[in-house]
Amino acid sequence: MPTERHLARAFWTLFEPIHAVSYFSPQSRQAFADIGLPRYWDGYFAGRAAPLGAVGGAAVVAMFGGFAPALVRRALPAAWSIASPAVVLEARLAGAENALREVVPDEGVVERAAEALAAVAAQVDTIGRPLSAANAALPADPNPYRSLWQSTATLREHRGDGHVIALVTEQIAGLSSIVLRSTIDLDAPTIQKSRGWSDDEWMLEHDALTARGLIAADGRVTAEGEAAVARAEDLTNRLATSPWAGLDSDQRLYVASALWPISAACRQLIPEPNPLAMLPSWNPFDDPEAELVPEAPVSG
Repeated sequence: MPTERHLARAFWTLFEPIHAVSYFSPQSRQAFADIGLPRYWDGYFAGRAAPLGAVGGAAVVAMFGGFAPALVRRALPAAWSIASPAVVLEARLAGAENALREVVPDEGVVERAAEALAAVAAQVDTIGRPLSAANAALPADPNPYRSLWQSTATLREHRGDGHVIALVTEQIAGLSSIVLRSTIDLDAPTIQKSRGWSDDEWMLEHDALTARGLIAADGRVTAEGEAAVARAEDLTNRLATSPWAGLDSDQRLYVASALWPISAACRQLIPEPNPLAMLPSWNPFDDPEAELVPEAPVSG
């Protein structure tokens, strides 16, 4: 019987690709361009932050984790002078809907998944989780494509908020986390570029982690570094359990089986390498106990 922590991780492998269409699909980029935000990072930061209102860059740096402040400041708060949070919220839903319709044209499949996941997303605990709380407070949309995507946003930010808490607990939050993970399972050039850090900033952090004994002199992760990441992942999983805790085994498999074909279709929109470090999806048909989902990032 899988633990609740492990199931929370397994479900993440299913809903994360669905949510990620908003970051990688041409439909989402076009939706942001249509409201005057053609630059990728303007749409990204405004899109993720819009549920909070016209928030500034400093708050986004703190909540999102891992992004260079200079990268965020180029987008916010300037984007709000072009498009209000309400306009941005509509654009992100329109882009996500169009992307999902492209890869999953069968609306009945999406309706089943949307109904199942909305019930789960309604169970998120939001104390200390600002991004998840803001997403959970948005009005429900009867459109199944939009409803499904919005549920994934609530759950994704719920896990993400908890992940930031876990990284802070291990004193490896922000740039520390992505530099350390690049010695385990992230592609260093991709993650450095995608998060906006300069070579000097990256190397200074790499040297600091080496001095702490988390990265070895040869650039590989140490046992202490891998253990710190594993502890952070375990706490992330524990903090992500609440939405799934009330499901019995049949309900878990129902939700997973409803999500799996949509998740698999959405993965075709996500390039490799990418900065998400996504695990292979849990396939509930072949692996009902999620035994093939790793407990933590594993170095190659």
